Amino acid sequence: MYKVRELQAFDAYMRLGSVKTAADEIASSQPLVSRMLQSLELNIGFTLFLRKRNKLVPTPEAFRFHQMVSRQLLGLRMLQDEAIAIAKGQVGHITIAAQPIFCDTFLLDALSHFRETNPDVSVKIIDVGMAEMLRMISSHSCDMAFGITLDPEAFGGSTLTLAHCEARCILPKGHVLGGAAEIPLPRLRKERFIDLAEGSPLRHRIDNMMDTINVQRDIVSELRTLHGVLKLVERGLGVAIVDPVALKLMDPAKASAHHLIPPITWEIAQFTPKDRPLSRIGKAFSDIVVGEIDKLKALGLVS
Repeated sequence: MYKVRELQAFDAYMRLGSVKTAADEIASSQPLVSRMLQSLELNIGFTLFLRKRNKLVPTPEAFRFHQMVSRQLLGLRMLQDEAIAIAKGQVGHITIAAQPIFCDTFLLDALSHFRETNPDVSVKIIDVGMAEMLRMISSHSCDMAFGITLDPEAFGGSTLTLAHCEARCILPKGHVLGGAAEIPLPRLRKERFIDLAEGSPLRHRIDNMMDTINVQRDIVSELRTLHGVLKLVERGLGVAIVDPVALKLMDPAKASAHHLIPPITWEIAQFTPKDRPLSRIGKAFSDIVVGEIDKLKALGLVS
């Protein structure tokens, strides 16, 4: 096994051409550098230098060996720099799973702010449905996830509640119910609905509420994302019941948002794999998300 200091002394000598300058570069003494070069040569098993008139002349083997040593020392310096940066929380990688509406709204703002202080951290945000999100938590395929509250314990996850949400009814401009601050759900009985695809937790919550009051909805279009749902409502193709966070994407000149009676509610939560605490950079991102949620609260979108 070669000693790192011996390799550093060898590299310095090969680049600088003298024991004195090599010693200065690695903050050592000339006699110690000479001894390290001799020790390396003994350990390596072939001749590195020819001694001519008190001068060390590198052999062809020394030049070839130096190429490998240079690469190894560069790798070691990069490793040391990486370790220091990780210790300071400056580099790393985070994988985040989230429902599409969160990827389109507050997570974009959170990522923008996070990158200001962590420019070298790689962040991957994957938009997924709740079923896939819980699978990722269970398989430790993500560091954290953001969705609506279910039961992550069954999937090997832990939950941190971030905010309380109340669904909004979105109407196209000029709709007959547009002047009402609150809309009783039975008043929507004859409306044409734009909705999320089946399997969405929000769609499931709305379907259950409508069944409770015996309202059969006329669903004319289904989409995977609330962004698409909003755009169809803005075009006058129907009404929708959406997550309040989606209002950040709504054009108030083309649609209006209304509370419902009775309300349809849930919580936004952060999920993490069980028994896998967040890293320092993961915790830093989580803290920024909490700050973005606080902004949504200040806007009255969530509570």
